[in-house]
Amino acid sequence: MSFPDHFSSVAADYAAYRPQYPASLFDWLTSVCQRREVAWDCACGSGQASRPLAPYFGLVVGTDASPTQLAEAAAHEKTRFVVATSEQAPLADGSVDLITVARALHWFVGEAFFAEVRRVVRSGGVFAAWTYGMPHIVSEDVERRVHEFIDGPLGPYWPPEVQMVLDGYASIDLPFQELETPAFELNLEWPLGKFLGFVSTWSAVARYLEERGEDPVPILEAELGALWGSEEDVLPVSYRLDLRAGRV
Repeated sequence: MSFPDHFSSVAADYAAYRPQYPASLFDWLTSVCQRREVAWDCACGSGQASRPLAPYFGLVVGTDASPTQLAEAAAHEKTRFVVATSEQAPLADGSVDLITVARALHWFVGEAFFAEVRRVVRSGGVFAAWTYGMPHIVSEDVERRVHEFIDGPLGPYWPPEVQMVLDGYASIDLPFQELETPAFELNLEWPLGKFLGFVSTWSAVARYLEERGEDPVPILEAELGALWGSEEDVLPVSYRLDLRAGRV
């Protein structure tokens, strides 16, 4: 199957370093669901949203077009992972109560996907997609250098779809009855190695490496080493979660 595959080559790092979402996000998502029988986590990667959904639903189906990504997903008795594109879900008509897309909608947003959402969701079911953009770091010097790395060496290598991430999905026309959503944040405390591991999973890093034959992450590591501190030192890193949700 053909799809824009930016992450299969870093699937193990993706599973290890992508941040976990706050529990309050899943509390809210399930609070607006009329039923909690089946959830579909679309483009689930290695299950960063699938796992937290499992305690709330009878079944969580996580789909992704990358078998390499799914191979890194942790098993759970109430979760099933299936290789599938976003426009061809292995789900029956009107069988799903909640559809989630965690930081992936920009790769396939369009009428074909939204038609599949309408097909599989129960009447009154909920669709929710969220993303996060630029990091906020407690050290202004560290934050400035990270942002300069994002805009400078990586600038030409960001896929155009990332602009939707930077605008918080505000430019996406959601064809459902929009729900008012609370504000959420990712609040992390990372040593430098953990942060650089996360950086290594960015789509622009993969494109830089593919086109230039060298890894750009050591450029950032050299700039941040003295500023971050020792290997054990952690810095607070936060991201604003931009959530769009609607009732179908």
